[in-house]
Amino acid sequence: MKRLMLASLALLASMVPGASADPSADTMSVYIGSYAKNTEQGIHHFKLDPVSGSLTAAGGASGVANPSFVAISPDKKFLYAIGESGGKKGGAVVSFSIDASSGALTQVSESFSGGSGPCYVTADKTGKVVLVANYGGGSIASLPVSADGKLSEPATFVQHTGSGVNPGRQKEPHAHSINVSPDNRFALAADLGIDKLLIYKLDAEKGTMTPNNPPHGELPPGAGPRHFAFHPSAKYLYVCGEMTSTVHAYAWDAEKGSLKHLQDLSTLPQEVKGNSTAECQVHPSGKFVYVSNRGHDSIAVFKVDEATGKLTAAGHAPSGGKTPRNFGIDPTGQILIAANQSSNNIVVYKIDQATGMPKPVGVEVSVPKPVCVKFLQR
Repeated sequence: MKRLMLASLALLASMVPGASADPSADTMSVYIGSYAKNTEQGIHHFKLDPVSGSLTAAGGASGVANPSFVAISPDKKFLYAIGESGGKKGGAVVSFSIDASSGALTQVSESFSGGSGPCYVTADKTGKVVLVANYGGGSIASLPVSADGKLSEPATFVQHTGSGVNPGRQKEPHAHSINVSPDNRFALAADLGIDKLLIYKLDAEKGTMTPNNPPHGELPPGAGPRHFAFHPSAKYLYVCGEMTSTVHAYAWDAEKGSLKHLQDLSTLPQEVKGNSTAECQVHPSGKFVYVSNRGHDSIAVFKVDEATGKLTAAGHAPSGGKTPRNFGIDPTGQILIAANQSSNNIVVYKIDQATGMPKPVGVEVSVPKPVCVKFLQR
């Protein structure tokens, strides 16, 4: 009887225009960071229908020079963007308020990124700190942010030092990304120039970072760590080696803030001259890891052994364009959107929940030099 009543309610809901019995069917916002002049729209806003995969242009924002990477605050009220060539002192970090109903962006503040050539921005899990990695300067910084989204000047600035084995790319540090640990106690920064994942203690209340002990995890010489992601279990971490077309698995000790190397794998089915990796993400289910290949122009898929953290190659999905600089996976794990920088397009995929393979849904949208994909689901 109870099942019959539930089925009847679902049927009635489906008959109401605009209603859905599936909460995941609600429209999401998608924000795309790109390369653009400050007079051009550099942040693009779309509405996504998760059922069909269709995208509808919904505006965006200008006023920032090359807002190539963006992040959304945990309370979903603000969007943060880097300005690769903005700011009076070098790079910039800019905050925008997000309209709760429309998703429209309004600029709130701008601050110094701490160094030149910022390439990555994220917010901690309390929403009190914004962290940025400066590729050109080989540095990272933490910026306190107020409840109204206003960014302060950096409270912590850390200049990385050292070099790597590749003289063409690793003569000096190049911080390429920074993220917080699942428990928000640590901030980790991938530095391509010195083949390290540097580890810092994070004080969200003060908005500061201090070196951890141990201070870093090592990658194979010449790997060039770029982007990384934690497993939902908080037991593992995966990082892509930009220069060697590899993905590296580590065990994460959440108490000590330390990394233990587990495995290295190629992201390619065979050697591809000139290929490099860009983005690395873990599926919300924890069952799959994805890495984008620029050159092979694909999304590599790996299955996760959740007992050991090790990976098994599961195949590749064409990115639908050239140079997949980044991709995003929606919070429900159903949709993947690839951003192809050189072919100026973004492509929508449905993810097979059994195999993890992204399958194109036939939706492709033109976006000039897209770089970063972020979802907002309310």
